[in-house]
Amino acid sequence: MRKALIVGIDFYENISSLRGAVNDAYNVKGALERHADGTLNFAQPRLMVGSGPDTAIHRAELRKATEDLFRDDADISLFYFAGHGHIDGTGGFLCASDCVDGHDGLSLNDVMSFANNSPAKNKVIILDSCHSGVAGNHPTSEKVSEIKEGVTILTASTADQYAMENGSGSGVFTNLLVDALNGAAANLVGDVTPGSVYAHIDQSLGSWAQRPVFKTNVKTFVSLKETTPPIDLAHLRKITVFFANPSTELPLNPSYEPERSGKEDPSTPPPDPVKNADFGILQALVKVNLVRPVDAPHMWHAAMESKSCELTVLGQHYWDLVKQGLI
Repeated sequence: MRKALIVGIDFYENISSLRGAVNDAYNVKGALERHADGTLNFAQPRLMVGSGPDTAIHRAELRKATEDLFRDDADISLFYFAGHGHIDGTGGFLCASDCVDGHDGLSLNDVMSFANNSPAKNKVIILDSCHSGVAGNHPTSEKVSEIKEGVTILTASTADQYAMENGSGSGVFTNLLVDALNGAAANLVGDVTPGSVYAHIDQSLGSWAQRPVFKTNVKTFVSLKETTPPIDLAHLRKITVFFANPSTELPLNPSYEPERSGKEDPSTPPPDPVKNADFGILQALVKVNLVRPVDAPHMWHAAMESKSCELTVLGQHYWDLVKQGLI
């Protein structure tokens, strides 16, 4: 069972309202609900959106919904919040619609307590709010983090930063989060993990923008979503067929390459259809940085000059995974 609570609050009764948090919540729900092949991922995620006075989300109901999320023994319990955040000397807060001054919001210490004490196998907290990077810090020591095993936190900004919106009002962080979930952060088998999501967001923001924060205490990353792999898995598994061991070089010759320039020596062997098919797979492996030509700028040159190709460091890692039967 995969549970998700997705919250977006634009409407605030006493502090300035926002424009894009509700839209962000809908986009995250859409990205999480199903895998790329249409099968259910987070079935029926709970969506709470405060878009106006009639749908205001009060602190009490936000707190109860968060507590309910982490109550069960789920495979994953995921909490996403987009809205105002507040920080003071006691810690951080998520602002509900009825907040007056911020520190009367839902305490991040409470959120962390629910997550740390949850029987769920994986607890994932994603916050697109100002000062959200304080989540997981010890209440009296900023240098100490209190994250129990199985908990992962991903936030839009550090404790002293504001979470920015783009020109359309949507959160910069959530736009990148949705992009990551929809495949931009997928690994070569199509899995999107919290770590790969963070890497995608971190690389996309640039050194002068708001900085995302990632905190985790897990032995292995859980997959948040399955997307279409960038390479056919049957082709990926052939990596151990082409290379007898991770350090092997695969000799090439002109018969691998189906394309000709018309200036070849008459003694050049003609294309071999079987080797041409293998060469197409090798080129696909090059595109995903698993294979590279040796002493040649491109695979075409490596074949036509009878050189070789080899596994990259990443390719050696995936060779091990295939050899162990993990892919």
